[in-house]
This record gives sequence, C-alpha cells and structure tokens, in this order.
Amino acid sequence: MKNAPIRRTALALGVVALAGCSTVQTPTKEDPLEGLNRTIFTFNDKVDQYALKPVARGYVKVTPQPVRDSVTNFFSNIGDVYIAANNLLQLKITDGVEDIMRIVINTVFGVGGLFDVATLAKLPKHNQDLGLTLGHYGVPAGPYLVLPLFGPSTVRDAVGSIGNYYVNPLSYIDPPGLSWGLYGLNIVNTRANLLGAGDVLEAAAIDKYSFVRNTYLQRRQSLLSDGSSAALPNYDEGAPLPKYENVEDGAAPAAGASSAAAAAAASGAAAPAGASGTAANASPASDTAVPGLVPGTETTVPAGQIVPPARFGYPSLKLH
Repeated sequence: MKNAPIRRTALALGVVALAGCSTVQTPTKEDPLEGLNRTIFTFNDKVDQYALKPVARGYVKVTPQPVRDSVTNFFSNIGDVYIAANNLLQLKITDGVEDIMRIVINTVFGVGGLFDVATLAKLPKHNQDLGLTLGHYGVPAGPYLVLPLFGPSTVRDAVGSIGNYYVNPLSYIDPPGLSWGLYGLNIVNTRANLLGAGDVLEAAAIDKYSFVRNTYLQRRQSLLSDGSSAALPNYDEGAPLPKYENVEDGAAPAAGASSAAAAAAASGAAAPAGASGTAANASPASDTAVPGLVPGTETTVPAGQIVPPARFGYPSLKLH
C-alpha cells in the first residue's frame, strides 16, 4: 500500500518520457511537453466533471458547513506536520517552531484538530512541501507536468510528492482501508471547498489549460521566494480612504492625499505615461489653473491637490 504513490508517480514520469510524439508547434520553455500535458489535462478534466465534481456537490448538500469546516481543519492540522518538517529542513526555525506549536494547540485544545484554535491565537499558517524544500536548495523545477489524476506539477514537485507521502501521518494508519478512506475524504472535501473557484475558472478562462499552468507556476515561484517578489498594496480595513471633494467648493486637500504627494515627490516617483516632464516635476507650491469642463472656463486647483490630468477633462469626484 505504501508503495502505491511511488508506482503512480513513476508511471506518470514514464509516460512523459515515452511520449515524444505528443508535441505542439510552438512549445514554451517551461512547458516543452505541452501536447502530452494537454491530453492528460483533458482526461483529468473529464474525470473531475463526471466523477469528482458531482460527488463534491453531493457532499456539500448532505454535510453542514460547520462539519465541513471541522473536516478542513482536521486535515489542515495533519498537513502542518510535513509543513513543519520542511520548514525545519530549510532551516526556517521560527516558522518550524510555529508550525509545531500550531499542531500542539490544535490537537490539544482544538479537539484533535477539528477546531483551528492556533489561528485564533495569531499563529500563522505556512505552506511548505518537499518540492519547495528542493527548490530552496537550488534544485531546478524542470519541465511543467500534468500528472494523471494528480493535476499540475513539475518534475521537482512530482519527486517531492513522494517524500510528502511518507511524512504524512495518514500513510501510517491501520487498517489500510481507513487510511485510503481518509485520503478520499480529504480529496472530496478539498474539491468541495473549490467548487466556487472552479465555476469562476469555467466562466473566465478562455484557455483553461494555459490559465491553470501559468497560475500554478507563478504560485510555486511565489511560495519559493516567500512572496517577496511581489509588492502588494495595503488593503487593511483600518487604512484611511482618500477623500475627494469638488474643487469648486475650495476644499482643502485631504491629509492622506497630501502625504501621498509628498512621499511621491520625495521618492522621485515617475509621472504617469503621457504627462510632460514639466508637469511631472512641477512643484505644488502654488495654485494651478486648469481647463474646466465647459469650454472657455478654467478651475483653480488648490496647491497639492491630486487630480487626474487636465487634458482628459475628467470631472472631479465627490463621495457622499
């Protein structure tokens, strides 16, 4: 039983190695086996469409939301075991200790992990696996792969999934039928949690294969770099919103707008595309006259007030 994931992964890699005739005319650098991958992707999509997705919908109908949440928390707590192991392998001691604390707190105070008490205690949830650990030590990802029934992966992640299987406590549960039953419940519960995302994908993606591939590779790269490659804006609920007033009312600029303008000037922020160099570098020391919406009129903008470029004739905004 314990060698089954190895056989499946070896079979998938063997199929990839022998499928040289499945090609596309212009394969990308990250996806040289796109022809084969698309074939397996179509197979997986049909299995999901006619088997897994209907089961997940039936599971949602017969299982109350609190019970599904407890099932999600239970498997998430088990997942923290190999997350902790991989954080320690990467010498991320703080993250590893936090993962161990999550396991202890959720197991003891969360009734075996059915309740996520650790998150309420402000312990962060990490995301690690052996594929990321191999990447941390410089192992290249290799070509993109779509594994039968397992979905998107890479050569490195496919190899790493073998190690994740042996670290997962579910692999050591006896009898084997109970172990496979828990694996199946985890798959169905996870698919049920993704029903909404699947509907969005169906409606939004023109090419589902390319969308899934690009999303997977970008997410793995983001996890490998600890998310430091992307600077995201601050969406904290406590952050003050900018205030927009009619400039005709002579209202003073909002504090947030003034500070933003000062910060942009201090950092040498570039002007918007299409703006002239004079306008971009002009000092907001005095009021500025810009053309109004009615031809032949002009409006005085207070010093430091941020407005859209006057050449486009945008109206001023006011929030009520």
